[in-house]
Amino acid sequence: MHFDVIVIGGGHAGIEAALAAARMGMKTLMITILAEQIGAASCNPAIGGLAKGHLVKEIDALGGEMGLTTDETGIQFRILNASKGPAVRGSRAQIDMDRYRIAMRTKVLNTPNLEVAQEMVDRLLVKGDSVVGVETNLKNIYHAKKVIVTTGTFLRGLIHIGEIRQEAGRAGEFASKMLSKSLHDLGLRMGRLKTGTCARIDAKTIDFGKMEIQPGDEKPIPFSFRTDRESFHPTQLPCYITYTNERTHEIIESNFHRAPLFTGQIEGVGPRYCPSIEDKIYRFRDKERHHIFVEPQTLEATEYYINGLSTSLPPDVQLEMIRSIKGLEHAVPVRFGYAIEYDYVDPTELHHTLETKKIKNLYLAGQINGTTGYEEAAAQGLMAGINASLAVMEQEPLILNRDEAYIGVLIDDLVTKGTKEPYRMFTSRAEFRLLLREDNADLRLMGYGHKLGLIDEDTYARMLRKKEQIQKGVAYLQEHFLTPTKETLSMLQSMGEEKITDKTSLKNIAARSTFTIQKLETLAPMLKDFDEEAKEQILIEAKYHQYIKKQQEQIARMHELQHIKIPEDLDIDSISGLSNEVKEKLKKFKPPTLFAASQISGITPAAIEILHIYIKMKEKGKV
Repeated sequence: MHFDVIVIGGGHAGIEAALAAARMGMKTLMITILAEQIGAASCNPAIGGLAKGHLVKEIDALGGEMGLTTDETGIQFRILNASKGPAVRGSRAQIDMDRYRIAMRTKVLNTPNLEVAQEMVDRLLVKGDSVVGVETNLKNIYHAKKVIVTTGTFLRGLIHIGEIRQEAGRAGEFASKMLSKSLHDLGLRMGRLKTGTCARIDAKTIDFGKMEIQPGDEKPIPFSFRTDRESFHPTQLPCYITYTNERTHEIIESNFHRAPLFTGQIEGVGPRYCPSIEDKIYRFRDKERHHIFVEPQTLEATEYYINGLSTSLPPDVQLEMIRSIKGLEHAVPVRFGYAIEYDYVDPTELHHTLETKKIKNLYLAGQINGTTGYEEAAAQGLMAGINASLAVMEQEPLILNRDEAYIGVLIDDLVTKGTKEPYRMFTSRAEFRLLLREDNADLRLMGYGHKLGLIDEDTYARMLRKKEQIQKGVAYLQEHFLTPTKETLSMLQSMGEEKITDKTSLKNIAARSTFTIQKLETLAPMLKDFDEEAKEQILIEAKYHQYIKKQQEQIARMHELQHIKIPEDLDIDSISGLSNEVKEKLKKFKPPTLFAASQISGITPAAIEILHIYIKMKEKGKV
């Protein structure tokens, strides 16, 4: 059978890749080991979080599915860092894991142009330097113009629970061994990573009265820009907080000799920013306690996920450890935690389109590229699906810049810097995070989604209306002024605001930290008829306009560097002033522009300046 696009895998990356390709008119096939597990949340029952929420909002603005399905199946919604600036706030939702999986699978199976095959891909079919299809364990051969691999933790997946080892891609599911060999045989550089999950506890054995309750936001904000805020009233369940203690730490420490992480049983490198509890105790011995978040997995709340207690310790140790924690003294695990290690491909093997450099028409997305997290996987899957489809149509690829989206930062980091540990998105990774806020993802990216045919006309029209209102509102605040008249001072006093002594623009007054939307409407009555989201944006623009202006100037300088190409025939070794380390990195990564070079770890601003001078000299024929 012949397809335009084949997607291997039905996880978060595979779903976004397959849906995007099919919706862009491609005849698409998703091949997955278990059809009922399409959309399964392998680890925690949550979507979003700090920086991860940004990714979900961007996926949504481009026409992806994760945000919409989260709104449909969420059982708690919170804005993290709500008291801090808008650049570092993050949306997070607890999802009903069962309903999320069913909803995603239903969408996949109901999408035109998209077929599903429950098989395991054993081999990539390659002709010359291009992939042309796949062969499955059932000896079926499927031909395709493009193949996207989104295998998650399934490539030679190996589960560890104490001394017990099981070949699996997820608990109870087969590992993919032959495909890993096929990728290796194609000459792709590969490595081994590790991640883990926590025990799940029978709800009726938990004493919630001994824990701190953590409710959702009183007025929850949906993830998707396509979900109507006014009618969004999800049923919300509380989470709970408890803590490890000295006894917990003693139990873990006394069993280090049985921990696969320390015995040499696990080869793969684990996530530095989401370590197992035994790793936390080993590395942070001075900490008296660690947070444990007790989270419902479904609306029925029959099982709770013990977030913060990821482990691969033996079951008997896990049970003793769990029962040492307040509120879990009589806990009965329904499922024990485990570690899983798996193969990944060095992401520097990829172009920014996520197509491999060595094999044409082959794209990789998700944990196979060394990332961790549902959101990072979904973002890559969406971009791989979009770019594979654009390539079939012989159109220019969509490559998001670092100043356009967190997705751009994610992919640029991976393909230029690579990773030797599971990569997780943080707001600190984005140089221009004040411009790349969650709340303006639609303004930044929805134009792309609409052009691709992934955003409908009504949604796009609402975004344009919002953008127009923001422009009008900001212009009004810039162009109108207050003078310190008796009436003005009285109005400011009635709002609880400091008086002014000189002629002042409304924008400068609105920039005060004490200013709210209600005060803004008093200051500029014309804004009362604007949409609530537009008013929020106008206030943010006013409060942070100086910082935003500074970041826009930095972006302008960055764009200058992007236009300065590094000649392919440039003799790096002949450039005096560059250290051997810098020379080796430039030769290894072959950055196309000065900006790309500046993003490589260890390449200093001084080295960029030397490169710039040398390129100019070469252009003038002086070298």
